[in-house]
Amino acid sequence: MHKRRHWWVLPASVLLGATLGGGYGALKTPQYAATSYVIVVPAAKSDPAAALGFAQAYGRVATDIAVTGDAQVWAGVSAATLRAGVETATSPDAPMISITARSAQPAKAVSMADGVARALVLNSSQVSGSTGVKVVQFSRATKPSAPVSPSAPLSALVGGCAGGLLGGLALLVGPRRAAAPAESRGSRQPSAAVPGPAAVAAPQPEPETV
Repeated sequence: MHKRRHWWVLPASVLLGATLGGGYGALKTPQYAATSYVIVVPAAKSDPAAALGFAQAYGRVATDIAVTGDAQVWAGVSAATLRAGVETATSPDAPMISITARSAQPAKAVSMADGVARALVLNSSQVSGSTGVKVVQFSRATKPSAPVSPSAPLSALVGGCAGGLLGGLALLVGPRRAAAPAESRGSRQPSAAVPGPAAVAAPQPEPETV
């Protein structure tokens, strides 16, 4: 009876989640991503295996090198925007670094990715005498044609699924919470007293006859 009375919770949760998700997807500014690739190459007399290790190191400090190398000036953004909008990834099998930049403007994302790559190339050329490796441009970033952020329909679908899940959990938990007070009230009722065994009267001594 309780589940039938609250059947509307599930569709209402789905509708509310879809509305909130769709609104978020429609109001959020689309984000575009552009990726630039650089590769670390060893010098003539350097150990080729060292290039892989330096690729991992350059990938970890790419944004720091970019900020000190004026990459934010080339990209036309602040240093904070460059740090927050750029991610790097390395491969354990190849000395390659991918530099992905995200921005609300496609052209700005390209400038940020290529700016960080340029900073790595310039920095490696300045210290190649001590490191024995150089970073060279492998592939420049291309202008993205579509945003990578979720669209409004996709956000509405995700929100509806989340709302349905929460509504289903509410229906499952609700009857248990309602039954708990009833059980506690029943446990607090005093139990009926069980009568004890009747006391047996002690036999009276009979008077002696003379």
